[in-house]
Amino acid sequence: MSTLLEKHIVELLAEGNEKAISLLYEHYGDTLYGVAYKVVRDEALAQDVLQESFIKIWKKSDSYDASKAKLFTWLFRITRNTAIDKLRSLSTKSDKEIQIDVSNVYKLGEDALKPELMDIQRHLGSIEPKYQVVLEALFFQGMTQQEASDELDIPLGTIKSRLKIGLRELKKIYGPAMGLIAVLMPLS
Repeated sequence: MSTLLEKHIVELLAEGNEKAISLLYEHYGDTLYGVAYKVVRDEALAQDVLQESFIKIWKKSDSYDASKAKLFTWLFRITRNTAIDKLRSLSTKSDKEIQIDVSNVYKLGEDALKPELMDIQRHLGSIEPKYQVVLEALFFQGMTQQEASDELDIPLGTIKSRLKIGLRELKKIYGPAMGLIAVLMPLS
C-alpha cells in the first residue's frame, strides 16, 4: 500500500469519515482475515473476528497514533487480539457449560433463594449509573468480565473495580443476604 493512501486513510479515520472503513476493508480485509483465521482456524469464526475487529477499529479510530505504530501494525494487533479474545471466550463458555453439569453450585435449594433478593434489578437504580451498567451486563446479560469490557469499551481493570464497588453499594441495601449474589456472580 502506498504511503499516500495510508496517510489518506489515517486522515479519514481521524475525521470519523466512514469511507475510511471501506478503504481499510478494501486494502486490508483479506490480510486481516488471514490473521484472524491463523488464530481461530475456522472460516466462520474468522469472519466474525474480522467484523468485530472492524467495529473496534472504528470505535477506537481516534486512539491511533502514527508515531507509535504503522497503520497495518495497529490493525494487525486489534485483529489478532480480537481473535485471541474470541478463542478465550469460546473456551470459557465451553468450560462453564461443562461445570454446570458437574457442579453443585447451581443446585441451590429453595431456601437458598431469598425473596428479598428477587427485586435486585429494581434496586440497581439506586446506585451510580457507571456501576449499574457493569452489574447489569454481568448479572442480567450473562456477560463475563472480559465480554463486558469489550462490549462497554471499558478497561477490564475498571470493570472489576466497578463490580466490586457496585456490589458493596448493593450490600448496603441488602446486608448479609448479598452472600448469595457473590456465589452466582460470573468471575471471568
